Amino acid sequence: MTKSQSVPDELAPPPISEAVQHGVYPEMVHDERARFNFHACLYKAISDEVSPGNSLIYDQRVLPKFKKEHGRKPESRHEVRRAMTADPFHNFWGALRRNTMEMRQVNGQLVTLRQLEQMAERAEKLNAGSDRLVLNDTVEIPYYVAEVDHHCMPGSYYREIVPGDVAPAANYDAGFFVTTGGTIGGLCDGGGKSVANWLQTSYPEFAPKRILDIGTALGNTLLPIAQAFPDTEFIALDVSAPMLRYGHARAASLGIKNIKFIQMNGENLSAFEPGEFDLVMTSIFLHELSSKSLPKIISEGHRVLAEGGLMLHLEQPQYSEDMPLYEQYMRDWDSYNNNEPFWSAMHETDLIALLSSVGFDAAAVNVASLKGISDYEDGKGPTSVEHGRAPDWHAYVARK
Repeated sequence: MTKSQSVPDELAPPPISEAVQHGVYPEMVHDERARFNFHACLYKAISDEVSPGNSLIYDQRVLPKFKKEHGRKPESRHEVRRAMTADPFHNFWGALRRNTMEMRQVNGQLVTLRQLEQMAERAEKLNAGSDRLVLNDTVEIPYYVAEVDHHCMPGSYYREIVPGDVAPAANYDAGFFVTTGGTIGGLCDGGGKSVANWLQTSYPEFAPKRILDIGTALGNTLLPIAQAFPDTEFIALDVSAPMLRYGHARAASLGIKNIKFIQMNGENLSAFEPGEFDLVMTSIFLHELSSKSLPKIISEGHRVLAEGGLMLHLEQPQYSEDMPLYEQYMRDWDSYNNNEPFWSAMHETDLIALLSSVGFDAAAVNVASLKGISDYEDGKGPTSVEHGRAPDWHAYVARK
């Protein structure tokens, strides 16, 4: 291929080498990087070139067939799902999507399993002697984590193979950069930058003393918020020891020292006093909770939130009457095909009603779209389209 025939750089995802190589990032040899780069290009090609066919076959084939058979349009996303899964093109696309996720996990496993002990040693050196990492091996992994290999990741977020294991987090870190096509930054922290920017713009007087992040995972969303509020004490909770070890070591290697990582289930925050935090938040987490655990976490968050404080949940938009059924179904696909069993029910939950039920004033709940909001140098947020879904993230914010 000549230079004039080559794919323009702006159409290709950045190589894995552009991910920030912080102190615990998994090391890769040539072939491992090549596999990740191939996967990123394949993922983008499916998203850009194959996925748009779904809307075409829905408009031109699936919807007309449904109307002919039923004498009406579909009345729910579930009817759209059943109609779409009867179409061979949609099943072809679905098989490609599922296989690319499994492929991504295989790539991550090959990288991290090869260097389990070395990564654990690097994390231990960064974590040694710190009072900002508090692990508790009596914390029970809840069933909605223990029984699901999220995103097809064997052992999900919590599996430990060697003492001090951080492999699940390292796998997640590298894979997240690939599946987002590098559009949310070399540290996969674009969501956190958007939240920090939005908070400082929307609440310029907000000067929190303490912030609680529930379900922090490796903290990639939390870190830019901690940098935006350097005088604030952050508490980051998760049930996964590997995620917390990696998250603390990652933050330490990046010079971020105002976050304390604690192994704890957010369903029970009895270790904290009422009104202890000025902001209680989650990011891309609520969809991984069971229907029983979700209200418990919201309620506990309300209890430990100070009067006048903010609760913030970053998620994809909830299904609503003004969201087309086809779009609802396309966003719902992960619940049935990508090991996200609680996704569907959570995204049809009325979050405003749920927040009201634990004591928030419904009129004080703000639903903000963070699409295109970021503190990137060009002033623009992520612009990629993932399998036909616009990169639209909503912040549900309630003031106590």
